Amino acid sequence: MPAAATFTQWIEDHRGIPIKIARSFSADPEDQRDLMQEMHLQLWRSLGSFTAQSKPSTWIYRVCLNTAMTWRRSEKRRHRFLQSPDLTDFFAPDDRLATPPLLEALYAAIRELPPSDRALMLLYLEERSYREIGEIMGISESNTGVRLQRVKRQLAELLNKRES
Repeated sequence: MPAAATFTQWIEDHRGIPIKIARSFSADPEDQRDLMQEMHLQLWRSLGSFTAQSKPSTWIYRVCLNTAMTWRRSEKRRHRFLQSPDLTDFFAPDDRLATPPLLEALYAAIRELPPSDRALMLLYLEERSYREIGEIMGISESNTGVRLQRVKRQLAELLNKRES
């Protein structure tokens, strides 16, 4: 399958991954859209590096999470817009960016975590296995379990503070 067709299929099949990551890294809908654009651009640029040693969804998570973690560091990247007419259809406003209040509270608490912990919690909430989370994050499966327990406690504390 040609690269453009593969990219298009993967974006359609895994459309929710960039949306969820963007929500976890920004509360502002415009920033979320900008981040999703950056993630899609990085996926396109990195497509040639996919070696099929993992599932496409694992690779997409890794690229998107790495992009999100570096996105916050660079003001230039936050304000860059894609000019490619071939990709603009993927970045149209999406109804799925509308978030119910309870879910928004969870995303707000997740945004208070350090970036690597955000990524870890997002993958956990996506019901990824410890093995797959470790593969995406570049850590061991046992380290994944230990870190997740710590992050879950921290997230519970953040949520409890919001309720009080």
